[in-house]
Amino acid sequence: MNNMLSVITLNLRFGLADDGSNNWDHRKKCFPYLFDKYPADFIGLQEANDFQTDFLKNILTGYSFIGKRNPAPLFWQNNIIFYKKTWKCIHSEHFFLSPTPMIPSRSRKSLWPRQCTIGIFESNDHSLIYINTHFDFDPTIQVKSAELIMKRLSRLPSELPVILTGDFNATTSCPCYKMLTGQNKKSNSTNKLYFKNTFSEPFPGTHHGFSGNRNGDHIDWILYRGSIISVNCKVVHDKIYGIYLSDHFPLYAKFKWEE
Repeated sequence: MNNMLSVITLNLRFGLADDGSNNWDHRKKCFPYLFDKYPADFIGLQEANDFQTDFLKNILTGYSFIGKRNPAPLFWQNNIIFYKKTWKCIHSEHFFLSPTPMIPSRSRKSLWPRQCTIGIFESNDHSLIYINTHFDFDPTIQVKSAELIMKRLSRLPSELPVILTGDFNATTSCPCYKMLTGQNKKSNSTNKLYFKNTFSEPFPGTHHGFSGNRNGDHIDWILYRGSIISVNCKVVHDKIYGIYLSDHFPLYAKFKWEE
């Protein structure tokens, strides 16, 4: 029985953006390299247009996925979870980070209709919950988004380990991070329902705007809780064929199941 578990998270960068030499048509050839070098059980992708998801589906032949809205406008951006076919998705849900989560919508202060995808997965003797999301920019909306995710999570089996990935557009000093990790004054940080970060201080930069600058903000996170242990993690700084995969660096982490 395999006692290890691995994940990748990456903001793909909006595929219709006018990025010149960094546009999707140039970048997409780099992804087979990423997935070959960093094989993962789960891949959490944010800001994914349907044509990007379709391209990745064709190269990730050993994976299934959830999180695609169908039908959707051409410009629509999803939070996709690819998972190895050795796993079975027994429950999935998709909702909006807004006052009306089940209706395509956004909060009044949000620039975009932000979303969250959740799946419960089983493989052999193991089960876990994987969550993939993308927060907006306003700190108060970020907190409400985090609260909504925790509320939805409270309806799922509390004994299952949880991995939460995404582009949170917030640093570890922001209120939404402190809420998710139990660091605010109203929280008990020893509560098993709060999350830990796979990375530790000084937190590495994850957003670089295609510059390769490693000193940007740590706004992409891999958080976890429950009966899994973080073994190692890294920011993938690789430049492939002279180009970066995205304006964010991918994050890669390995876990092991508690004995």
